[in-house]
Amino acid sequence: MRIVRYKVSSDTPSAVPTDHRAHWGLQLPNGMVNVASGDPFDGGLADTGEPAEVAELLAPVQPTSILCIGLNYAAHAAEGGKSAPERPVLFMKTPTAVQRPGGSILLPRRLLSTRVDYEAELVVVIGKPCKNVSRADALDYVLGYTCGNDVSARDWQRGGGGGQFCRGKTFDTFAPLGPAIVTTDELGDAGDLRITTTLGGELLQDSRTSDLIFDVPTLVEFLSASTTLAAGTVIFTGTPSGVGFARTPPRWLLPGDEVTVEIEGIGKLTNPVVEEEADGLTHWTLPAE
Repeated sequence: MRIVRYKVSSDTPSAVPTDHRAHWGLQLPNGMVNVASGDPFDGGLADTGEPAEVAELLAPVQPTSILCIGLNYAAHAAEGGKSAPERPVLFMKTPTAVQRPGGSILLPRRLLSTRVDYEAELVVVIGKPCKNVSRADALDYVLGYTCGNDVSARDWQRGGGGGQFCRGKTFDTFAPLGPAIVTTDELGDAGDLRITTTLGGELLQDSRTSDLIFDVPTLVEFLSASTTLAAGTVIFTGTPSGVGFARTPPRWLLPGDEVTVEIEGIGKLTNPVVEEEADGLTHWTLPAE
């Protein structure tokens, strides 16, 4: 099952205002979408067989929380001069950072950043509440997987966050998700999928999820330990090598760029890059290095 969220066209004739809210849909093999009934986090979805009038794809989940894992590919840790961690490195983004497929990544201008980076990631979607889950049972709590881009303002992440990642990681639009949630029964084992980032037609990240230091069952076990993961929690599992800060010269996201994250069996997540509109506002900046 490939689950999407979408909006109907504002031009669709209807006397019911709620017809313009987000809808659940099921994506067919030909790319078309059928209207789905139900809720994937409460009883599941059913295919109505009715073609959906999709005006705009939304992120396939509006997360209850966004948990992110750093340094989870050995080659990525090495390119940053770090050793492989002994346990998962956790940070968070706020749910307001989510962006839809095709929506713009905004380069921050109110808090000025000139070092915005891309990070392709396999994202896990938790389907039901879980706490103290064993590794053996972890996948029973996973609804499915989607593509994510852990967009990162490296200057604020490293120099303006007081030693914490969150300031540089959770600007608006810094968590693109999509295009669909592919359920575990359809995707199968997510432990060996090709994952890539293409920027301006150039392939910059190219790896496989088999290179994860901590695989998905291990992450669910670790993150649910003494902690409840609500249904709708998403887990960004880490990015492979090839990120912008580690290239020579560094490759930062620029206005006019288009970045595509692709994961085998899930699809492509593409987002254009534009500057945030912040005219007339007082800008906060970091000291020059």
